[in-house]
Amino acid sequence: MAVAGLDKKALGVEILDVRGRVDYADFLVLMTGRSDRHVGSIAQGIEEELGKKKIAPISVEGMSAATWVLLDYGDVVVHVFQEDARQLYDIEGLWMDASRVAVPEGEPGARPASQGNRAQADAGEGFGDDEDRTEEE
Repeated sequence: MAVAGLDKKALGVEILDVRGRVDYADFLVLMTGRSDRHVGSIAQGIEEELGKKKIAPISVEGMSAATWVLLDYGDVVVHVFQEDARQLYDIEGLWMDASRVAVPEGEPGARPASQGNRAQADAGEGFGDDEDRTEEE
């Protein structure tokens, strides 16, 4: 999911591990687009990429305004924001104690990923698999 966002030039991509902290998801994937069109394009790109793997979202919210689009894939919830909305809702601040999963290499500003985390960050593969989990202290 993060990779699909990066392919559409998403900014500020972060993956938060919220397993055991909430009952609605194991991971939150956050990213930013520069405009409503960019946010919509990122969200559509994620849907298309996962659709190729026969993975459909349970729900998609906010696509018409594209200020904040939420894609719910069950264990993984993707939030695609415009910058103002991301700052306003401050999900990173709400989950500052959650572990961060490294974002795959390849885009400016992305943190390098280990092999185990690369699987987690790539289109939902590995999300929820305890054996791929790395704890950050």
